[in-house]
Amino acid sequence: MTLKNDLVLRAAKGEEVERTPVWLMRQAGRVLPEYRAVRSRMGGFKELVESPEFACEVTVQPVDILGVDAAIIFSDILVIPEAMGLPYQMEEKRGPWFNAPVRTDADVDRLRVAEAADVPYTIEAIRLTTKALDGRVPLIGFAGAPWTIFSYMVEGSGSKTFSVAKRMLYQRPDLAHRLLGMITESTINYLKGQIAAGAHMVQVFDSWAGVLGPDLYRVFALPYIERICQSVTEVPVTVFAKGAHFVRRELGQLPCATVGLDWEMDPVESRMIIGPTKTLQGNADPCLLYAPDQVIINETQNMLRSFGPKRHIANLGHGLYPDLEVSKVKLFIDVVKEFRH
Repeated sequence: MTLKNDLVLRAAKGEEVERTPVWLMRQAGRVLPEYRAVRSRMGGFKELVESPEFACEVTVQPVDILGVDAAIIFSDILVIPEAMGLPYQMEEKRGPWFNAPVRTDADVDRLRVAEAADVPYTIEAIRLTTKALDGRVPLIGFAGAPWTIFSYMVEGSGSKTFSVAKRMLYQRPDLAHRLLGMITESTINYLKGQIAAGAHMVQVFDSWAGVLGPDLYRVFALPYIERICQSVTEVPVTVFAKGAHFVRRELGQLPCATVGLDWEMDPVESRMIIGPTKTLQGNADPCLLYAPDQVIINETQNMLRSFGPKRHIANLGHGLYPDLEVSKVKLFIDVVKEFRH
């Protein structure tokens, strides 16, 4: 299928674009009343993720309502642990949690390397969404990076420190590497399944990269992301490692198309560190969208000037916050779309 708007893909590949493309992390979510209406008909977040027709509906919503240049499939990074044999629960205020976190050799023995077929609802949601979009914009698939998935599986829930997960890196590095390897292979299978189902691009989210220091990250995170990038070659790959300013040079050496920046990373400095051969994605502070309209306009234009006209995909430095006004989000998108260098 020929895409009517392929700006995101061209920018990722370093090709000429008429303007900077834009999409937003968590664009299919609670900021939209239309999303909340669909969600209210479901039992909860997890039920929505596991319902292909509804996941398709909320994936397409921001394309229709906000005018973004790409859709990203509505799913959750924790589908991989479940596919590996470790079920999780999602509670509104508590967040994700695992009844039986991975702590021992026996716990790892009970897990398996997942195949894409073990996440049938997301694969089907991608097929449905590809049809529903009808070539209007690309569809982005995604998965969590191995360290971030590992951190939840071992910690058992979200955490400010992930000290239980980090403890395994120090006490049982052999077991940590074994589990990280299984997560990596599962993620490669999953992403390839997403691509086969119609995803035009994929993003790897290392949401808890900043919990690790440089040395631990280079041993327990970066090699596994590199393996994913080496294996997933069918479409452009974006790596977004939040808080990993200390490995920007190494991220620039990965065989990926795009490196995502959080809002703490200066675009000009990051370009110098990462180099000219990668597309950069980002990186407005989501809190900017609480500001008065003129501040949003000025700061967004400043961001675009900092990145320059080539090899940039405009985005936030993290996901949209649920209490943001839709009009502010739309303003950010419109400013990007109207800007010319």
